[in-house]
Amino acid sequence: MPGLQSGVARMAQRAFIENAHPQPHHRPMRPVDLVHLAKQCLGDENLELEVLRLFDTTLATYFGRLKLATAFDDLAINLHSIKGASAGVGAWNVAELAASLEKDLQAGRPLKSEKIDDLGMAIEEVRDFVARMLANSEEA
Repeated sequence: MPGLQSGVARMAQRAFIENAHPQPHHRPMRPVDLVHLAKQCLGDENLELEVLRLFDTTLATYFGRLKLATAFDDLAINLHSIKGASAGVGAWNVAELAASLEKDLQAGRPLKSEKIDDLGMAIEEVRDFVARMLANSEEA
């Protein structure tokens, strides 16, 4: 499928260009892994943008609910939803932070406000990145 390969190649190239300042043995991680997203969307850039729009809404909704939640089930469903949605688009840092909080919750440990704040900061970073991606697509 030449169209699929070229679409994935374009997304990978775009991802590489956006990160043109690699460290010697460490490449900085973007808030969303665009290569992973391209694979998930089979190289369809319009689908990628729609998925990012939905993901942005999902993050805002579930993090807002998480901050208000007090019951175990409410905390669990919100963390699990954030983790799953983030892993689906390649927002690895958010997925890992949500997974860590989810493990604390399942182990019966209280959720530390610092860890929830860290998750919130990671979510804001992702949402800012998504907003820039969507704005750039509208300009093109």
